Amino acid sequence: MIVAIVQALFVTVLWSSSFIIVKFGLAEIPPALFAGLRYSIASVILLALIIGKKDMRESARGRPRKWWTLLIVYGLVYIALTQGTQFIGLYYLPATTLSLILNMTPIIVVLMAIPWLGEKPSVIESGLIALGIIGVLIFFYPLDFVGVSIIGLIIGLISLIGNAFSSVIGRVINRPRDTPALVVTGIMMSVGSIGLMIFGLLTEPLYPLSPLSWFYILWLAVVNTAFAFTLWTRSQRILRAIDMTLINSTMMPQIVVLSIIFLGEQLDIFDWIGLILLAVAVAAVQVIQASKANNSVQRSSAAGKVTIKTAPEG
Repeated sequence: MIVAIVQALFVTVLWSSSFIIVKFGLAEIPPALFAGLRYSIASVILLALIIGKKDMRESARGRPRKWWTLLIVYGLVYIALTQGTQFIGLYYLPATTLSLILNMTPIIVVLMAIPWLGEKPSVIESGLIALGIIGVLIFFYPLDFVGVSIIGLIIGLISLIGNAFSSVIGRVINRPRDTPALVVTGIMMSVGSIGLMIFGLLTEPLYPLSPLSWFYILWLAVVNTAFAFTLWTRSQRILRAIDMTLINSTMMPQIVVLSIIFLGEQLDIFDWIGLILLAVAVAAVQVIQASKANNSVQRSSAAGKVTIKTAPEG
């Protein structure tokens, strides 16, 4: 249990450090190509792991066309659109600002789930959503946006919407719980990385990169993506969804601290109040959602047991 918690926390540190490494790398590497190279290399590693395990290969066989279509859309939205715009957003915005925008994802997902999944937020969730929005408004107070890139904010909002949309697609794909997470991630990442590479090659200049830039790319691909995801999935086998949610919610404060230390980003009192309010609201919403998902699984399992017991023999 303790080992799994430490592993999961270590993964959040790696993922949080990605914001800092990307900011450093963007000094030389075009953002779309940077993202494309990172996820292309990582997807090759994940696909190798899938191909190397018989049960992983078998889980992807005989899938209906709808499953493959959803996976392709998932990859294009989550990797090509969401991750691509994150890299571009980091080119224009401070890491703290983009982190705050992206941390609104659980709130947007709850709102999107109302018409798409028929899941209505409770009174408590509605209050937390309002609290999170207040936190964002306080962070940007006063709303004059002086010194803030409007283009960056627009790209950040696009990334936020893409992230929320991909979360809903991911829930649809993973709801049956009949496919290993590694298979879903490896396939969708491969599709998305191809889209990113095509977009980057068509829109950005291509020139030789320094050894330091290749170090950034390889570190993000091998350590912060392929290795980190493997550790995360191992932790998921031991820890509850609520535990993973709480651990994952530590990323925003980590990014803030790392941004202050390594990027020299400065925050005033309103920034801190806004970040804290949003962090509390998002963490609470995620815990509630994880509890609902856990209760749903338990009810389904109980129903399955009842069915087995009452079914006629022979």
